[in-house]
Amino acid sequence: MALQNIGASNSDDAFYRYKMPKMITKIEGRGNGIKTNIVNMVDIAKALARPASYTTKHFGCELGAQSKFDEKSGTSLVNGAHDTAKLAGLLEIFIKKYVQCYGCGNPETEILITKNQMIQLKCAACGFVSDVDMRDKLTSFIVKNPPETKKGSKDKKTLRRAEKERLKEGEAADEELKKLKKDTKKKGSLKDGRSNDSSSRKKVGSSDEEHNSPPRSLTAQQEEDAQDDDIQWQTDTSMEAAQQRIIEQLTSATADMVMISTNEKEKRPKATDRAHDSSRTALATKDKTKTKNGKTNHEKLVEGMRENISGMDANQFQAYLGTISGSSSQEVMTALYEALLEGVDKGSAKEIAKKTSYLTAAFAHNENSQLLLLRAIEEFSNKPNPYAAKEVALVLKVLYDADISDEENIMQWYDEGIAGSNSDSALWKNAKPFIDWLQNADSESEEE
Repeated sequence: MALQNIGASNSDDAFYRYKMPKMITKIEGRGNGIKTNIVNMVDIAKALARPASYTTKHFGCELGAQSKFDEKSGTSLVNGAHDTAKLAGLLEIFIKKYVQCYGCGNPETEILITKNQMIQLKCAACGFVSDVDMRDKLTSFIVKNPPETKKGSKDKKTLRRAEKERLKEGEAADEELKKLKKDTKKKGSLKDGRSNDSSSRKKVGSSDEEHNSPPRSLTAQQEEDAQDDDIQWQTDTSMEAAQQRIIEQLTSATADMVMISTNEKEKRPKATDRAHDSSRTALATKDKTKTKNGKTNHEKLVEGMRENISGMDANQFQAYLGTISGSSSQEVMTALYEALLEGVDKGSAKEIAKKTSYLTAAFAHNENSQLLLLRAIEEFSNKPNPYAAKEVALVLKVLYDADISDEENIMQWYDEGIAGSNSDSALWKNAKPFIDWLQNADSESEEE
């Protein structure tokens, strides 16, 4: 069965994951009774996650012809002879209005009917709720024939999570078994070594032992070896134990001299710790110190990025990033993300989608660039801009679709964020719909 990408805007994307079958039509009858049969309407509707009656009714509304969908046989008929290309174009209109998210364009949406009889599309990827234009003719049919609610979705999620946990526990158990096998092999080699030594000793002093001591059983020897294996010899290296040993071994006069030297050594690391603390505080306040022009180092870095982005392509910008010195990789990435969104309030996701080549250029200078970028998004979203945190799910979706940030790094960044001290931030609440979609998409792909 030939497949095509869902949505005309995604037709050229060879790696687009949402696909549907190409439409197949058949002209039936003659004269006034001529009809067009959409042969694979059930398969198309299933790919769109919409009832086949909706798409059939949509064709009738747009063409001004009678249409009928038979639930038992799965037959979709529209009165009149219509070309496949024409019906495919009408299907694209249906997809834009009733399938694709109005925010991110993702087709993984769910139809909701409010108490006021309004139709909305809730996106599983970015969490955006789209309001459908109720002036369309099909809306009254949808309100009268609402889609069936999905049953057992929560149970499926819990089963998937339980299955993942079981797999993780199984892997951990396998690793423990491997470690136990290695330990037993090492113990076996040590036992062999000890038995060889004991046998050599027995050969040397056999004349004395044979007459003086009765022969011991093999089981008793094995028990002693097992006891020797269980004993773990350790030395107490604490300061109190060292002092006790010094007092026991030396005289009172020399012990006092040694104790003075050890106390002095104990005090020295505290001074070095204070030096390290002062250096860390100096690094922490590095960005806050102002230059002669009254601007911070971060502001100067952002200004330089902005000027070069406007006058360079991605390759030239990559070379420019290699010349930056005196700033950490995180500082450079934070300044770059802020420069890309300079002067942008709403629509940060669209702006990032236009300038992904500059982010890719920055990735060439550091292996951990994905986490650096996600932390830069976190820092930018915690600024006073009211739209930065609201649109974080859309931004993550853009980076994920562009293969700039993969699932593993996004999940690691999110888990670290909600476990941190700033877990109540609006950033994590707005990012959660995309994280949930990412987990569900991963589990569904594993099932397939």
